[in-house]
Amino acid sequence: MGYRVAVVGATGNVGREMLNILDERQFPIDEIAVLASRKSKGTEVGYGDRTLKTEDLDLFDFTGWDMALFAVGSDATKKYAPRAAKAGCVVIDNSSLYRYDPDVPLIVPECNPDDVMMYSRKNIIANPNCSTAQMVVALKPLHDRARIKRVVVSTYQSVSGSGKEAINELWNQTKGKYVPGQEVAASVYPKEIAFNVIPHIDVFMEDGQTKEEWKMVAETKKIIDKSIKVTATCVRVPVFVGHSEAINIEFEDFLDEAEAREILRESPGILVIDKREDGGYITPTECVGDYATYISRIRQDPTLDSGINLWCVSDNLRKGAALNAVQIAELLGRRVLKKG
Repeated sequence: MGYRVAVVGATGNVGREMLNILDERQFPIDEIAVLASRKSKGTEVGYGDRTLKTEDLDLFDFTGWDMALFAVGSDATKKYAPRAAKAGCVVIDNSSLYRYDPDVPLIVPECNPDDVMMYSRKNIIANPNCSTAQMVVALKPLHDRARIKRVVVSTYQSVSGSGKEAINELWNQTKGKYVPGQEVAASVYPKEIAFNVIPHIDVFMEDGQTKEEWKMVAETKKIIDKSIKVTATCVRVPVFVGHSEAINIEFEDFLDEAEAREILRESPGILVIDKREDGGYITPTECVGDYATYISRIRQDPTLDSGINLWCVSDNLRKGAALNAVQIAELLGRRVLKKG
């Protein structure tokens, strides 16, 4: 016996990836609905060897449906998620709307699976920000061993995190570099992204950090431990898919790099590729389409009494969004609904 599952925002990058992953992981589904805005009604999307036509989200009745995976913006989520939750359908939301609500669990299954039981407070579970998701997968097993005091992270985030329009902008600006007269002005980003890096993701806040940087701080505290200090610099880079992060970790207790490497090798959701030779590390183009969070460049920080540096790479459309949502659905099924 399987579940009745709705995918909301099925025509977008993350929605389509959710459908791919539900099929790849053979999630037990008896019935699936693909939903989108009225203007996208009837758009065809793939689900395994089937082609499905999207239904109008505004007219959809969530009564009798087990789960709804939301891959739409906060405005649409604010309107439709409470409607689904009130109808008895558990919402797994990829937007930022509910992440900081104390009555909504923010889940990365490798890190805080027990928190899923909080879902019943609002019938909603939040999916973290893409940059946070891969980082906490790496931090949690190390924190369990040596307790993390402070994290300094610099991100190198692909344009797919901004949606299809950003992917098109990078592609068209790149082509324009080689075809005189076909240059493309920046519209998605405040500056040109092709052959450039932009130290600005989301809006600026009063203290000088961007909202993306603030998210990494707040979400790490909520998922792992509120006592961890985090400072982030988030940068958009001219990569289509795959986020990378350089992470510096300071621990309360001494942790040797060799032990850190072994802990990470044995931890769920992680693949360690860490050879001290040319090419002995993972880059974002190599992680596309994979489920894992890849860890490389593990080494002692000689400037701290107990510090480790590492390089963390993951497919942001998968672990940073769609995969984590499906993993939450699997967790919810095992712990609560117990149909599959």
